[in-house]
Formats: sequence, C-alpha cells, structure tokens
Amino acid sequence: MKPRTRQPNYRLRLQVIAMILVLATTGLIGKALAVQVLGKDFYQRQGDARHLRNVTIPAYRGMITDRNGEPLAVSTPVASLWAEPREVLEEGRQRIPELAQALGIGEEPLMQRLVQRQDKEFVYLKRHISPDEAAEVNDLGVPGVHVQREFRRYYPAGEALAHVIGFTDIDDHGQEGLELAFEDWLTGKAGSKRVLQDRRGHRVEDVDLIQTAQPGKDLTLSIDRRIQYLAYRELKAAIAEHGASSGSVVVIDVPTGEVLAMVNQPSYNPNQRDRQRGGTVRNRAVTDVFEPGSTIKAFTVAAALESGKFNAQTIVETSPGRIDIGTYTVRDVRNFGAIDVTTIITKSSNVGAIKMARELDSEAFYDVLRRFGFGAITGSGFPGESPGVLPDYRRWREVEKAALSYGYGLSVTPLQLASAYATLANGGRMRAPTFVKGGANPEASVIDPALANTVLDMLETVTTPAGTARLAAIPYYRVGGKSGTSRKAGVGGYQDKRYISLFAGVAPISAPRLVCVVVINDPSGAAYYGGLVSAPVFGRVVGGALRLMDIPPDNELLLADARSRAEEEEAAAEAVGELTPP
Repeated sequence: MKPRTRQPNYRLRLQVIAMILVLATTGLIGKALAVQVLGKDFYQRQGDARHLRNVTIPAYRGMITDRNGEPLAVSTPVASLWAEPREVLEEGRQRIPELAQALGIGEEPLMQRLVQRQDKEFVYLKRHISPDEAAEVNDLGVPGVHVQREFRRYYPAGEALAHVIGFTDIDDHGQEGLELAFEDWLTGKAGSKRVLQDRRGHRVEDVDLIQTAQPGKDLTLSIDRRIQYLAYRELKAAIAEHGASSGSVVVIDVPTGEVLAMVNQPSYNPNQRDRQRGGTVRNRAVTDVFEPGSTIKAFTVAAALESGKFNAQTIVETSPGRIDIGTYTVRDVRNFGAIDVTTIITKSSNVGAIKMARELDSEAFYDVLRRFGFGAITGSGFPGESPGVLPDYRRWREVEKAALSYGYGLSVTPLQLASAYATLANGGRMRAPTFVKGGANPEASVIDPALANTVLDMLETVTTPAGTARLAAIPYYRVGGKSGTSRKAGVGGYQDKRYISLFAGVAPISAPRLVCVVVINDPSGAAYYGGLVSAPVFGRVVGGALRLMDIPPDNELLLADARSRAEEEEAAAEAVGELTPP
C-alpha cells in the first residue's frame, strides 16, 4: 500500500499572510497618524522651512526736487542677481561656465567667489542691472541663482548739483551732501512677505503679506535748478578762462536765507560711482576755508560805525599810501590821501581800514565779527561744514588786529561769507542759510538796520566807475558789493603769484533780494584781482537770476535813459516809415 502524500495547509498560510498584511496596515496607519496628527506641527515646520521663505520688499528712497518741483534725485527700479553657493556648486557646477558668460565675468573668479562663500546661504553675483538683463540670466535655470528687486539712485542734474545733493552707496544709504544730511527723512522702511518656492528656489506663490513697504519721504530743496545751471556754467567758464585750479559760487535769497545755488569746480558725475574721488566729492563751498581779504572790510566799517567814532563822511588820512605795523609794511595800490569812510570802501584802502581798526576796542571789534557768524558754523546743517577761524581777541597783538581789518588772520568758507553779506542785506538781521524750501527759519538781530543800510550804500559805490569792481555792475539794477584778492598761505609764509580772487555782492540795493559770493582759486593769467576775475562772474550769474525770478529793475537813472533812447529810436523809425501807425 502506498503512503499518503501530505497536503500543504493552505489555510494556515493564508492566515499568516493575512496577519502580516494586518500588521503592515496597522503600522502604516500608525505612521500616518504619527505624521499627520501627533507630529503634524513638526513636519509642517520642516516643510515650511524648505519651501516657505520670508522675502524682503524693498522700499524706494524719497525723491529730492528743487524749489519748483524739478527732480534732482530719483530712485529707479533695478535688479540684482544672487546665489546660494552650495546649491550652485552641488547641482549646477557643470553650468558655471554658462553662468559666467551670461554675467559677463570670468569663470575662475566666479568659481572662486562661490567656493569662498559655500558655507553661506547668500552671495551677490551682480548688482543693479536692468530687470531685462537679470531675467535673461534667471531664465537659464541655473540651480541656486535668484533675482532680487532693488532701487538705484539717479541724478538728472549730474555734476551741476553733485556737491549739494551728494550720492548714495550701492545699498542706497546717503554718503555725501544732502543725501547724507537727510538720510532718516529720505530712507523708506522695507516690508516683507512670505512666499512659496519650489526646490530650485523659484517663487511659486505669494502666501502672506507680513509688512507693507513704506517709501521714504520726498524732500523739496531751496535750490533753483535754473540758477544752479547758470552759476555752474559761468563758474566753469571762468575757471577755464583764467586757468584757475578751483572755485565756488553761492547764491542766497536774502529775505528767507534759502540757498538758491551752490556750485563748485572741479565737479564729478554722481551717477558714476567708480569715478568718484575724495578730492572732488567734497563741497568746497562749506568745507574749504580761505582768508577773505578785502571782502571783510564791509564788517570792519560796520564795527567802526557801531562804535560811534565814525560815520560815512568821517575823514581818515591814508597818506603816504602805506603804514608800518611792527616789522611789516602794508600798502595801498596808490596814495589816496585824506578820504572819507565811504571812499575807504570804494577804493579798498588797506591803510584806511587799519587806521579805523586802531580806534576800535578789540573786544567790540571781535564781537561784531562774531555776530556776523565768523568763526562758527552757519547752522545750515550741511555735513562737514567748517566753522572757519576767528582768533580770540585776547590773543591779538597790534599786527593781528591790523591784519584782521583787511581780511588776513581769519578764515571763512564761501557759505559763511555769503551768510554774513545776506545779514547786511537783510537790514542787519541774520537767518541761518537753509537748503530746504519754506522751512521755519527765525531771524536774529545783529546790527542796527540803519547802520546796515549805510554799509550797503557804501558797497554800491564799489560797482560804479570809480570803484574796484565795476565789472560786477548789472544793467538797470543797483548793485553793491566788495571785491577781494588775498595771497595764499603755504609752507614758509604767503606764496608769490598764488591768489584767491573774491567778490561778494548784493542786488538790487533798493530792496535786497540776492546775495552772491564768487571764489576763484589760483587764477594763472595776468588778471588775478577779484574785481577782474570774480566780479564779472557775479554780474552774469546775478543778472541772469534777477531776470529768471522776475525781479524788477531799480536803477531809475539807467531806466530813464533807456526809455529816452527807445523813444528816440521809435521816432526815427516812424520818420522813415518803418512802423505802422495803429
């Protein structure tokens, strides 16, 4: 009999398999429960960390305009390319040559930059390029390369306003000029939002706005762009004509103290950061000091009149045209003899100024100069402004006091000198120079208004044919001012054939509106006197500004003469039939 063959226990096997499936399903359900319920927050955070990003929303900087609303500094949208170094090296290394070519940089420098920063999450590849150029690079799809929106400052007036406006750095922070002075006002507050990105860092969706970007506030300056261009053009032409090394022009609105124009040469283009140099970016009109020469005589006379010992007609003996001060001899251009105080200004007599100063109490003389702002910053708020130098009267000897009377031994900035003349022109009331239109600008009394007007009348004689600066005259306007020519100090004393040519003036005298100071350094031609070099610049700048501002002429004698000539020409034209009767 054959043995019985044992049949497999299919039912047991099925039970085992079913048990395994049940256990596996239970495990999966448990895992799903752990992930989706018990560990939900953890895994959500991990997922978010890989795919959600907080992105900065850049805020544009406030616009700067001139007093008439013309843009002087604006922010334009640009793009910057950045990368995650490790991702580029790990996932896109083979595409680095392609990326380098698109960026316009060498393959080796790009690789070196990525390797050096591979432990970081961020490195800039190229900044402040056009959005179209950035999009072309981004469209290559190189892993780890991203685009970021930014703003770049643009200056429409270029070098004509460079020293006043200043510039920002690549991160849009003010570095010079009013961009620096008003940094807090102009700077916006960046916003942020949460975005969803894919594994390559490309933005898929905006998820949430965290904080809205707040733009910077706009700034309206006192500067008149038309007058600024005019001053810049005339100064640049004068520098070239006289072979000078540098120069400055400042124009102030007398009633308000607002700076209408401030230019320097040499200048620079603030739109080209790579060409900016320390020597050219400083605003010479507020940082550079010089000895003011004969332009200070207006304030020497003001101190003399205030003392009560002199008036406009007081006679001062200046013969023989020179005077010894210790071991020094000070000379006039010629012997003027016995002249009154007005003529001391008209002819710019050094001897007359010294003899007046000798009669003044040193403390009182110092006090007048100090009240006009010499030896102190003007309060304009411009960064880096120099206070100049006014030596303390207690250290004056006879020679120092004499030198001060005709403009040596103290130093001033062009803005200081303009502010002092604006105080004279404003009836002896000082307002701090300001670069902001319409701001509160209280005034302080410096000298008696009648005294200030007397000095202005004296200054008017300087621009007449008898004066030292008749080239500053402006047709149909009454103009007053004072020329000056000072020798430049250097190692070992004052230098031969190196001068500073100056003119400070006011117009129109009947109702002063504009003060202008012109400073030209190192004129190299035969002409170097302030009345020949700087006075003509004043005449052209202020003459143009008066017309631009529609300030009516006030020289009645010239106007009457012009009307008479016009009537004669009209009558002659009618006689030959050139005019058609109405």
